[in-house]
Amino acid sequence: MAKKSALVALLALTPLLAHAHTGVDVVHDFSHGLTHPLFGLDHLLAMIAVGLWAVQLGGRALWAVPTSFVGVMILGSVLGFANIPLPMVETGILTSVLLLGVLITFAVKVPLWASSALVAVFAVFHGYAHGAECPANSMSLLYGAGFVLATASLHLVGIGAGKLVGTTAKDWALRACGAAVLVGGILLA
Repeated sequence: MAKKSALVALLALTPLLAHAHTGVDVVHDFSHGLTHPLFGLDHLLAMIAVGLWAVQLGGRALWAVPTSFVGVMILGSVLGFANIPLPMVETGILTSVLLLGVLITFAVKVPLWASSALVAVFAVFHGYAHGAECPANSMSLLYGAGFVLATASLHLVGIGAGKLVGTTAKDWALRACGAAVLVGGILLA
């Protein structure tokens, strides 16, 4: 019964959690940039999933994949801040959550260049959403520094969680985390 109550509560809160999108809130400074990725369930799931997948891929992917995401996210935010049109931003964000969930759940291994390129594509959409939220009269560099720090921190949370479940419970636990991301993406859809 408690599990059903928790699921109902999560479903009820989903519209409130998935608000890290363009045109929803006013942002002005470092603190707004810092909290922006933390309060949108779609961004939160994707950022943590990048870290989880990096752990699952192992080797140099552990740092190359999250670094690729952060670097390209900054470029995407410049596009958003400059109001350069980018179609299907919300679709790109949702697709990132769903596909990362699938990749982790099924332990899909791809070469380093391909995994870095894939998360870079996702990062354009996430960065665009962050940049488009930044009003022209704000302290855009401080706002940007905030969302970059939050994103990198969430990647580290994913890496830490991946390392923890990888060492304590084997590969199936990491795959279960991926399944949770996938389910979260399905709920967002």
